[in-house]
Amino acid sequence: MLDPKLFEDFSQRLSTLMAGTPAADLEKNVKAMLSGFFSKLDLVTREEFDVQAQVLARTRSKLEALEARVTALENPPAQD
Repeated sequence: MLDPKLFEDFSQRLSTLMAGTPAADLEKNVKAMLSGFFSKLDLVTREEFDVQAQVLARTRSKLEALEARVTALENPPAQD
Protein backbone atom coordinates (compact mmCIF):
# COMPACT_ATOMS: atom_id res chain seq x y z
CA MET A 1 0.00 0.00 0.00
CA LEU A 2 1.27 3.47 -0.84
CA ASP A 3 1.97 5.89 1.95
CA PRO A 4 -0.48 8.85 1.69
CA LYS A 5 2.30 11.20 2.82
CA LEU A 6 4.43 10.06 -0.11
CA PHE A 7 1.59 10.79 -2.52
CA GLU A 8 0.99 14.27 -1.02
CA ASP A 9 4.71 15.06 -1.23
CA PHE A 10 4.83 13.95 -4.87
CA SER A 11 1.74 15.99 -5.69
CA GLN A 12 3.18 19.08 -4.03
CA ARG A 13 6.50 18.71 -5.86
CA LEU A 14 4.71 18.24 -9.17
CA SER A 15 2.61 21.37 -8.57
CA THR A 16 5.73 23.36 -7.74
CA LEU A 17 7.45 22.07 -10.85
CA MET A 18 4.45 22.89 -13.07
CA ALA A 19 4.17 26.43 -11.65
CA GLY A 20 7.42 27.42 -13.33
CA THR A 21 6.64 26.00 -16.76
CA PRO A 22 4.71 27.27 -19.77
CA ALA A 23 2.08 24.64 -18.97
CA ALA A 24 0.94 26.76 -16.02
CA ASP A 25 0.48 29.76 -18.31
CA LEU A 26 -1.36 27.59 -20.79
CA GLU A 27 -3.67 26.33 -18.05
CA LYS A 28 -4.42 29.90 -16.93
CA ASN A 29 -5.13 30.97 -20.50
CA VAL A 30 -7.43 28.03 -21.15
CA LYS A 31 -9.32 28.67 -17.90
CA ALA A 32 -9.73 32.35 -18.82
CA MET A 33 -10.88 31.46 -22.33
CA LEU A 34 -13.41 28.92 -21.05
CA SER A 35 -14.63 31.32 -18.39
CA GLY A 36 -15.22 33.97 -21.05
CA PHE A 37 -16.97 31.47 -23.29
CA PHE A 38 -19.28 30.25 -20.54
CA SER A 39 -20.11 33.78 -19.40
CA LYS A 40 -21.45 34.51 -22.90
CA LEU A 41 -23.83 31.55 -22.67
CA ASP A 42 -27.14 31.87 -20.90
CA LEU A 43 -26.21 29.47 -18.08
CA VAL A 44 -27.20 29.35 -14.44
CA THR A 45 -25.51 27.70 -11.52
CA ARG A 46 -26.90 24.52 -10.03
CA GLU A 47 -27.83 26.48 -6.89
CA GLU A 48 -29.83 29.03 -8.91
CA PHE A 49 -31.55 26.21 -10.79
CA ASP A 50 -32.50 24.44 -7.55
CA VAL A 51 -33.91 27.66 -6.07
CA GLN A 52 -36.02 28.30 -9.15
CA ALA A 53 -37.23 24.68 -9.13
CA GLN A 54 -38.40 25.16 -5.52
CA VAL A 55 -40.16 28.40 -6.43
CA LEU A 56 -41.87 26.65 -9.33
CA ALA A 57 -42.99 23.77 -7.09
CA ARG A 58 -44.51 26.19 -4.55
CA THR A 59 -46.22 28.15 -7.32
CA ARG A 60 -47.61 24.97 -8.84
CA SER A 61 -48.94 23.89 -5.44
CA LYS A 62 -50.66 27.27 -4.92
CA LEU A 63 -52.13 27.12 -8.41
CA GLU A 64 -53.58 23.67 -7.77
CA ALA A 65 -55.12 24.88 -4.48
CA LEU A 66 -56.65 27.90 -6.22
CA GLU A 67 -58.02 25.72 -9.03
CA ALA A 68 -59.65 23.49 -6.43
CA ARG A 69 -61.23 26.52 -4.72
CA VAL A 70 -62.54 27.86 -8.02
CA THR A 71 -64.01 24.47 -8.87
CA ALA A 72 -65.66 24.29 -5.44
CA LEU A 73 -67.12 27.79 -5.85
CA GLU A 74 -68.39 27.07 -9.35
CA ASN A 75 -70.01 23.80 -8.29
CA PRO A 76 -71.58 24.30 -4.86
CA PRO A 77 -72.86 21.16 -3.12
CA ALA A 78 -76.47 20.31 -3.93
CA GLN A 79 -78.94 21.18 -1.16
CA ASP A 80 -81.95 18.99 -0.46
